[in-house]
This record gives sequence, structure tokens and C-alpha cells, in this order.
Amino acid sequence: MEQVLGYYQSIESFALVDGPGVRSVLFLQGCPFRCLYCHNPDTWTFSKSNPITPEEALKKMIRFKPYWKNHGGITISGGEPLSQIDFLIEFAKLCKRNNISVAIDTSGGPFSKNEAFLNKFDELLKYVDLFLLDLKCIDEDLHIKITGHSNKNVLEMFKYLDERNIPIWIRHVLVPTLTDNDELLKRTSDFISSLHNVKRVEILPYHTLGVFKYEKLGINYPLKGVDTPNDECIENAKKILKVDTYNGYLN
Repeated sequence: MEQVLGYYQSIESFALVDGPGVRSVLFLQGCPFRCLYCHNPDTWTFSKSNPITPEEALKKMIRFKPYWKNHGGITISGGEPLSQIDFLIEFAKLCKRNNISVAIDTSGGPFSKNEAFLNKFDELLKYVDLFLLDLKCIDEDLHIKITGHSNKNVLEMFKYLDERNIPIWIRHVLVPTLTDNDELLKRTSDFISSLHNVKRVEILPYHTLGVFKYEKLGINYPLKGVDTPNDECIENAKKILKVDTYNGYLN
């Protein structure tokens, strides 16, 4: 059997915002989305640098196990980890053999109900404890403006995970002039309320911490002049999305 390779961008040893507990994060290369506010533009393309086998990835990351304690573990992020689903399956399988909690941070861009992808996705679900799902925008036209792609398959993935009762955390980036809109937030809340597997909802305030990466890569930053949301806007969004009612799963 041919060895499965993944291509990673970086590894973070100690993270507090990428799932329950303290986690170590493997950032994979490649993403089909081009989000206007993306803070990891360096992970967009497959440079095919940093190849790694599942065994090598585990060896690099298991060194940090003392940090994880009761509720921590490994989160696979990106980029878009589902873009490397073959590697993802083998790495997640290896983690579970070693009793390591596995979370996947995804925007759902590669999700498809075609048989080939769905068979692999179903295999992946056997080894994943939690999905951290980015709900970029509930409105399809605005989702296209923000990411360059439709959200139809993304919403299908949310529903598919709900049908299989796979725990999810939902994250929504609050961007003034784009997603900081009461009507959109109410539609988002209605969609979230229709799901039965949501354990946490998080508002992620837009920030400009990744702008320097655009400058380094020679890419024009598309949201110049957009301010971060103020506390009042953030609290309003939390109230509309009923953030406080979702407090399950390894708080």
C-alpha cells in the first residue's frame, strides 16, 4: 500500500482557542476558500513543501501530551484540512489508537455528497471527537463575496453531521460592514437552532493580526480600513446567536 503523505504549514504546541482544553494544532496546507479576512493566507496553496507521514506527525505532536491533561488533544486545522482527507483519515486513526482526542477545524469547502468523497468522510467520522465549524455567512451571495464560493455544500455538511450526531462547535466571524448585520445574525441563529448536535457557539471578532502576512506575501489586503467590532456589537451578536445557551461538551 502506498504511503499517505500530508503537507503541513506549521505546528502549534500550546493552544487554548482551538477546541476543548489545551490542544496542539497541526496546520495543513491548501484551502479552496479565499476569505476576505483570512489571517492565514500562507496556507492557501499546496506548496508541497513540508511533506509528512501520519506517523511522523504523531511523533512530532505527542511530545506535547503533558500539556493536554484531561480534555485536551490534537486539532487539525489549516488551510482546509478536508482538502487532504486521505492524510486526515490516517492521522486521525493513528491518534485514536493512542487515545488522543481529535478535533477538526474546517470551513467545509471540500465537502461533497458524491460517493467517492462521502465514503472517505464517513471513514473519517469514526476517528473524530469534535468538529469546529466555521459558518462564514448564512446568505449564499454574501458567502460568495466573502469566500469566493457558494455555501450550499457547507450547509449540507452541517446537516450531515447533525444527522450522525457528531458534536460540533460553531464559529462565526463578526466583520463590520459584512456579517455584523442583525437580519443575517437572526437567520444564522435560526439555522443553528435547527441543529441538534451544537455544543458551543462562538463569536470571533474580526481582527487585523494577519495583515503583515499579506504584506510579506505581496498580496493586497482586501479589508483595509475596516475596524474591529466594538464590545456593543459583539454582545449584540452573542445575544442574537444565543451563545450562552450552548455550553456543552468539555467546557
